[in-house]
Order: sequence, then C-alpha cells, then structure tokens
Amino acid sequence: MVCTKCEKKLSKVAAPDPFKSTTVSIKDGSRKIGENKLIGRPKPPGATPSSSRGVSATSSKNRYQPYAGKCKDCKQSVTQNQAKYCHGCAFKKGICSICGKQILDTSGYQMVNK
Repeated sequence: MVCTKCEKKLSKVAAPDPFKSTTVSIKDGSRKIGENKLIGRPKPPGATPSSSRGVSATSSKNRYQPYAGKCKDCKQSVTQNQAKYCHGCAFKKGICSICGKQILDTSGYQMVNK
C-alpha cells in the first residue's frame, strides 16, 4: 500500500522476457549441450582441491540481495527496494509502506493484532 507520490518509486520485476528468442546464445557456441556442469565450472582463483571442500566461490553471503531492508515494526524483510514497512504492517496502520504517510483511516476497522 503506497501513496500517489511513491507510486513512481515502485521497483520493477527483473525477469527475462519469455517471448524473446534465446537461440542467439546457443548459436555463438557459449552453451554446450549435455555438458557436466561440475566438471566444466571454472575454479576460483587461488583455490586448491583440498581447500575448497565443496564451498562455491559465490556463497549466499556474497550474493546480491535486492530487498535487504527490514520493516521498522516487525523486522520482517520488505518487498520493495525503498520500503520502510512491510505490507502487513502498512495495511494494519493504514500508512504508505515507503514514506510512512497516513493514507487510510483504520479507526473504524476491526483488525486483529497478532
């Protein structure tokens, strides 16, 4: 739930177009059909077989997390890039999840707080 000013701040879905032709990447020879991914994977620089022990170079700690923000109230992860409140807390309070401005008067609603 966001206000009219914050609608332009909403993030877009970063997904590939399913109707776009992917045959271009196959034709240039970058993808091998039937390749064993574990054998064909490049080793990280400076890694020895005994030191890696199955830990990949891109662990989950180093991965980019697009929605790293937490809700101010419940500390749950938020679903928008610039959001301060999660969707549930913003709806309960009737505020904008990005800027925190009051949008809706919830005094007449009968909401159960868990």
